[in-house]
Amino acid sequence: MRVFFISAFCLLASIAFAGGETASNPDAKVYFVNLSDGDTVTSPVTVVFGLSGMGVAPAGTEKENTGHHHLLIDRPPLGEGEDGADELANGLPSDENHMHFGGGQTQVTIDLPSGSHTLQLVLGDAGHVPHATPIVSDVITINVE
Repeated sequence: MRVFFISAFCLLASIAFAGGETASNPDAKVYFVNLSDGDTVTSPVTVVFGLSGMGVAPAGTEKENTGHHHLLIDRPPLGEGEDGADELANGLPSDENHMHFGGGQTQVTIDLPSGSHTLQLVLGDAGHVPHATPIVSDVITINVE
């Protein structure tokens, strides 16, 4: 019985963090170039996106091993929360907590109010859907003075 529960948990965990249908390079990484967890900054904040193991291409471009950036602000990590499974399979929404960079941009300057803010980068495919193995950064917390 114990093996069944462990197997069921592993299966659910793998389904919960599965992305869309577009393959990714298993060695790909997305990261913040100029910010680290715990940094204190002033607004406006420039965020520089880093990517290794894949290339950047505008949304709508279907080219192997490419994608475009999304910045998640002040929300649960990708795949978690109320809409987590849906955003992994069907794409990321576009709102104040989900910034899309479908033009292939690799940085942004944003106004953030004073206080603590979480940030996470996600690479999306041509249709804004995370790859089959999602390429996500660690969630970092920055403090805006």
